Amino acid sequence: MKALSRLLTSIRPSASNLKFKAILPSIHNLRQISSVSPHPPPDNLMEKVDTSSRLEKLRGLMRASEVDVYIVPSEDSHSSEYIAPCDARREFISGFSGSAGCGVVTLEQAALATDGRYFNQAEQQLDANWLLLKQGLPEVPSWQDWACEQSQGGKNVAVDATLLTARDAKNLDEKIKKKGGAGLSGLLDNLVDKVWGDSRPARPAGQIIVLAEQFAGIPFTDKIAEIRNTLESKKSPGFVISMLDEIMWLYNIRGSDIPYNPVSFSYTVITPTDATLYVDSSKLSKEVLDHFGSHVKIRPYDSIFSDVEALSSSITLDESNYDSNKWLVSNKASWALVQALGGFDRVEILRSPIEDSKSIKNETELNGMRNCHIRDGAALIEYFAWLEAELVGGAVLDEVDVGDKLESLRKTKEHFMGLSFPTISSTGPNAAVIHYQPQKGSCATVDLNAIYLCDSGAQYLDGTTDTTRTLHFGEPTEMERKAYTLVLKGHIALSKAVFPKGTNGMALDTLARQFLWSEGLDYRHGTGHGVGSFLNVHEGPIGIGTRPQYAEIPLAIGNVISNEPGYYEDGSFGIRIENVVMVKEAETEHHFGVNPYLTFEHVTMVPMCRKLTDVSLLTSVEKKWLNDYHAEVLAKTKSYFDEGSQALKWLERETSPIE
Repeated sequence: MKALSRLLTSIRPSASNLKFKAILPSIHNLRQISSVSPHPPPDNLMEKVDTSSRLEKLRGLMRASEVDVYIVPSEDSHSSEYIAPCDARREFISGFSGSAGCGVVTLEQAALATDGRYFNQAEQQLDANWLLLKQGLPEVPSWQDWACEQSQGGKNVAVDATLLTARDAKNLDEKIKKKGGAGLSGLLDNLVDKVWGDSRPARPAGQIIVLAEQFAGIPFTDKIAEIRNTLESKKSPGFVISMLDEIMWLYNIRGSDIPYNPVSFSYTVITPTDATLYVDSSKLSKEVLDHFGSHVKIRPYDSIFSDVEALSSSITLDESNYDSNKWLVSNKASWALVQALGGFDRVEILRSPIEDSKSIKNETELNGMRNCHIRDGAALIEYFAWLEAELVGGAVLDEVDVGDKLESLRKTKEHFMGLSFPTISSTGPNAAVIHYQPQKGSCATVDLNAIYLCDSGAQYLDGTTDTTRTLHFGEPTEMERKAYTLVLKGHIALSKAVFPKGTNGMALDTLARQFLWSEGLDYRHGTGHGVGSFLNVHEGPIGIGTRPQYAEIPLAIGNVISNEPGYYEDGSFGIRIENVVMVKEAETEHHFGVNPYLTFEHVTMVPMCRKLTDVSLLTSVEKKWLNDYHAEVLAKTKSYFDEGSQALKWLERETSPIE
């Protein structure tokens, strides 16, 4: 919780003249929340969807609303990366189902921007109506720049103001005007929802559970007390929190509204005297209400905007002190939320102190991550041993069949609560699709003589797992072995890294890529992301990669993060090796300066693939690391298997020392 006191300097924009067309009435009349299971995935994830009719209807609505350019973000009103089916607007309008991207529709064209993880998938899913903007490639504009180009000549650009952060809205409005556009407007209704109509899934209303202190480690009242210390130091009347995982972590609760992410649709407002949770009360059992006691007030979810508008209006700004009496909101807060609070002059926008605190796990959470990864590793070991035996024995199994088998093994483990994301079970060329998701009826049969990549994870009461292993059950090619070993060398280099306190993830990224770079190879995704504790498998603010935000936040003791370099040859094969690691203090012979040195502790307990490892490319230091790692995997997981069992024999073979 120490990080709750570490706040970044906020921006101080002047009052904005952004257009905001009656957004509040539409928010006050949100559709009634009802319980619903997630809608089934499409019959074939990689099939193109004919979007002609959808775009025609959308453009008709745009003309009626005097909109020339309409932005369709991926996120929901809480800036979530992973969303509920009812919020999959960008997927509905474009046909692209990847988790990252933004659609921009004009009266004549439509563009979809996404990053390197999804280039292959987007090319397969987008129909001829869409232009693919491959973000990060030379000469390719960002979606913001493309939208601004389309706005020239005084054209109107619009967005649902609940789906864009306040900062992004302000910056985009300024860029549009510089390009000669009329500016950015927030519309009354979401136009894609109108096109979607009655077929749009209902908003989920899953039950909320209490996360016992034996798993959370800290009482929620202590966390609220730290926020109030921040309010006092900032002379702020309150903190309005909109990120779902932050709210779950703050109150030691978990939900089930978004598939694979144990969160519930909610907002919360913390003031010096009150803590108010905005949530559908039907989600709250007596156990949850008893957990809250007198410390938390409950208000309807859709009352948040009218309530904060009233709260903000009751506070008088001190014109002699610019920073006082300003509401705190995170840099992920929506434009609509900031407008409800009175606009940019009434708020201080900052990186959420809750996000910082949540990313630094307490000792209970760290122990939970160690323990759940051992159990999860045992499930993966049993799975890989079974899969190899089945394939060698001539079984015909598709990518979905084997993924279901893995889930069934995980379900037997203590504290299992579900998967942490859809299992990426991919054979041969499908492994080159970085976020591939197989679908029954159209997926491939697992090929004994091709690479098999499995990226999977689970939610346990004591932690969240995310493990990728690439295997070959036949005879790999020379290039497959070389590529795998180069990725393994990068994985080892990052795992062994020792670095001074204050080092950020961008600085460490080259360690994982260096051996691929030496061969003129690379991969188009980050090297690591933060991992939640029985929360979102992708957790900010830390990461390892080239994203600008990774240069802003140094890694700290207690961070939990992935180490996952890879290599992909489109149409042929893909390789990724992923362990979850925790930042800890390093034991060094010398102690230069006053700051400690840091390193990583790996918690994932699954062997690397012997068949794909070209030992001749490993140094003696790398061989020792691999042997030490395998010895630890064997020691920590072997008790889960019976003597002489298929799984134990496979484990002992895969972890035997190399020379």
